[in-house]
Amino acid sequence: MIIISACLLGLNTKYDGSTNAQALLQKYSAAGKFIPVCPEQLGGLSTPRVPVEIIGGTGQDVLRGRCEVQGKQGEVVTSEFIQGANEVIKIVEMVKVTAAILKERSPSCGVNYIYDGNFSHQIKSGQGVTAALLREHKIPIYSEEDLTEEMLIALLGEGDDGR
Repeated sequence: MIIISACLLGLNTKYDGSTNAQALLQKYSAAGKFIPVCPEQLGGLSTPRVPVEIIGGTGQDVLRGRCEVQGKQGEVVTSEFIQGANEVIKIVEMVKVTAAILKERSPSCGVNYIYDGNFSHQIKSGQGVTAALLREHKIPIYSEEDLTEEMLIALLGEGDDGR
């Protein structure tokens, strides 16, 4: 099974109530090997919700208590982001998850990049909170931006041992 950011599959879970649908992922969704998740919703945040960024660090820093996740007006949602990441790990522990495909630049799901915390649309290297926790749990994570059809087919074939 593969964890997928729900917005990538066309679910309206993005902070503004829209989607980040990716045709390639939607094409293969009928294979029944994707588990759509929105860590922010799993953490108790509504949709739509205020846009937020990690202030002063990365997802790893949030998990270690070194920085916060905040909205532009200072709304702190760090606990919701950590709770959502932990809920995703519960799913990982319930089923045989072989990988995760996550939304790049998201404060939850960013794999290689996140926004810089200044609400200036600038990006920096780093992972979102859920991506960082998945990596700590040794789950391979991939960005939808780096994913090719060949990579996806290979990922879908992993774990085909009848489980």
